[in-house]
Amino acid sequence: MKKVKNLTENKIIVIAGPTAVGKTALSIDIARKYDGEIINGDSQQVYRDVHIGTAKATESEQAAVPHHLIDVRDLTETFSAHDFVSEANTAIADILSRGKLPIIVGGTGLYLQSLIEGYHLGGAGHHEEMRALRQELETLSDAQLFDKVADLELEIPELNHRRAIRALEIAKFGEDLENHKSDKAFLIIGLNTARPVLYERINQRVDLMMAVGLLDEAKMLYDQFSTAQVSRAIGYKEFFPYFDGQMTLEAAVEAVKQNSRRYSKRQITWFKNRMAVDFQDILAPDFQEQVDQKIEGFLDDKN
Repeated sequence: MKKVKNLTENKIIVIAGPTAVGKTALSIDIARKYDGEIINGDSQQVYRDVHIGTAKATESEQAAVPHHLIDVRDLTETFSAHDFVSEANTAIADILSRGKLPIIVGGTGLYLQSLIEGYHLGGAGHHEEMRALRQELETLSDAQLFDKVADLELEIPELNHRRAIRALEIAKFGEDLENHKSDKAFLIIGLNTARPVLYERINQRVDLMMAVGLLDEAKMLYDQFSTAQVSRAIGYKEFFPYFDGQMTLEAAVEAVKQNSRRYSKRQITWFKNRMAVDFQDILAPDFQEQVDQKIEGFLDDKN
């Protein structure tokens, strides 16, 4: 385990990237090197009794390094960005209080952005309204957003798409949404690789999931929890037409692969455009060296 000269009480590592890129393996490696504990940042891994389609860390991986926010909800319950921010902050405080390094790992961009930038902290009661407003604003062009900002006479330095949406959210829901920005320092490590390579990793992972029981897991949801939030996730919902006799199993598996590939593209776009993530190519010869340099520089920094 590496010793860090200046591990302060406010530093957090975030590992972000598309599905199947290797976030789990890297997070465990980092946790072992720097005495860390892992916080799940994926919207589906919070649910109990679904392990294959949600791509949770294995039992042995979870035994090797403490994990948080995995298996914290029953299948009948919901989980929101507001819930994630609240419970992740509790886990962060606990980990830091014991002198450990929090490592947040996930591909749910809204959750990570919400934690880092303070979104959705005005209270759970606002969550659905805020989500509806966000969806509406996301359909607008930059020019339309900027016109709305101008109409409200909002002053925004270096106006861009993201800041315009944020300002309009605050204007609607009040100042309580902007006074909860995290006082922690975050280092975001983005993982990516060439698209054909990533797509092949996704296809192979789906095949592996099928081999170890994904279909049985999907059938359990179909039979008992068809309206649950997790049942709408990629990797489960594609099998429902098959169970209804409307699609072949081969077509359902291909739908899982296709939707997973499309989702990976959306994840990358989110992290690039919303969070300005600087991606590292997982297949670069100096990948591990670059990651270690970033982490050690971040942890050694006295600011």
